[in-house]
Amino acid sequence: MSKASVPRVIRRITIILASTQALVGIGSQMVPTLGALMVMQLLGNASLAGLATSMLNISRFAVSYPTGWVADTYGRRLAMTMGMVLSLTGSIIIGLAVTWTSFPIFVLGMLAFGLGVGAAQQLRLAAADLYPRSCRAEGLGYVLTGSLVGALGGPILISVAQGAAPGWGLDPTALAWLLVPVLLIPSMCLVWLIRPDPREIAANIRDYFPDEEREAERDDSAPLKSGIRAWLAHYPMRVAFTSSFAAQGVMTMMMAMTPLALAHHGHELPMISLAVALHVFGMFGLSLPIGHLTDRIGRRSILQLGVILSAFGSVMVVVTEAYWLMTLGIILVGIGWSCSNVAGSALIADLTDPRERGRALGTNDMLSGAGSIALPLLGGPLVALAGLPALALIACGILAIPMVMLIRLGDTRTMQPAQA
Repeated sequence: MSKASVPRVIRRITIILASTQALVGIGSQMVPTLGALMVMQLLGNASLAGLATSMLNISRFAVSYPTGWVADTYGRRLAMTMGMVLSLTGSIIIGLAVTWTSFPIFVLGMLAFGLGVGAAQQLRLAAADLYPRSCRAEGLGYVLTGSLVGALGGPILISVAQGAAPGWGLDPTALAWLLVPVLLIPSMCLVWLIRPDPREIAANIRDYFPDEEREAERDDSAPLKSGIRAWLAHYPMRVAFTSSFAAQGVMTMMMAMTPLALAHHGHELPMISLAVALHVFGMFGLSLPIGHLTDRIGRRSILQLGVILSAFGSVMVVVTEAYWLMTLGIILVGIGWSCSNVAGSALIADLTDPRERGRALGTNDMLSGAGSIALPLLGGPLVALAGLPALALIACGILAIPMVMLIRLGDTRTMQPAQA
């Protein structure tokens, strides 16, 4: 996008959202990096290694649609602030649970933290609100790229905790979680600097981008009604939901199992954290070019690319024991997820009114969260029974479903968005 074509207020809010995404991302990375290891530490075995990731996504499943309703009714700022308060509370509880070696308290803290992570997804919604359809995915890319700082900051936070923990007489993992509020408090302050609320910008988008072509009246490419049942009955929306379900489920399963596999092969925590950080780089580091391509070649093409990359990366993770090949595989899984996240979010935003967009994206997050609940829990017993190659078979089978559906989807470059 040309800098001159973007109003100053939009640029300012985009920078605030990207900065907030960066700070929130550092805390969010703690679960895939430390989740399986904390469960092993508290229970003494790996049979429930995927439990932390599944609990995170149970909370995300439960909170996504209600938070979308709050965002549609009261504005995006309140919904984002709610998420950060919950994340702050959950991180403190998790740190105390590790200190006290209490698995029930750990479960409580992980559920609270998951509620916060799910509510913080409204950052993505706010980004979609700021831009018209012609550059919406690229706008999403700017904000989601902020999570790249989270990928770099996660290992730094863990390293700081490891260095300071002996002097404070704390477990390094516990201290890492107790440091997360230091990042979340500035995030809340940034959110309250956002004026006007992105919901209001979306409802008056022509006031901010007067040179854009007027969005066409609602037609057959947009749902005629709102609500979960109407969205599920609408084919383009259903394709977006299914693509997100598959990409999120496969990504969380591979993300939960890869650190455990690396630890099994004798790699130290900093190297495991590096692999997860590179995976998160794949998830968010290419968001901007992916968003640019999504606006240029269409939502469908990028969704198809995401399915292919996720499947190929899942196979690479399990066919070798070499550290860098496994890491490359999990990076490709992250890039595939990024394609599905950016293109799917943009497609849903294209087809919905700003007054219902929060609930529509909340429905998408709820359904993708359902995949994230089941597949990580399935991964542990599956690896114990059949080994890592079984994960690739499951991943490719699940990803084949959206690929078949995408073949029927029309060219998303010609789909007309709903008029506010």
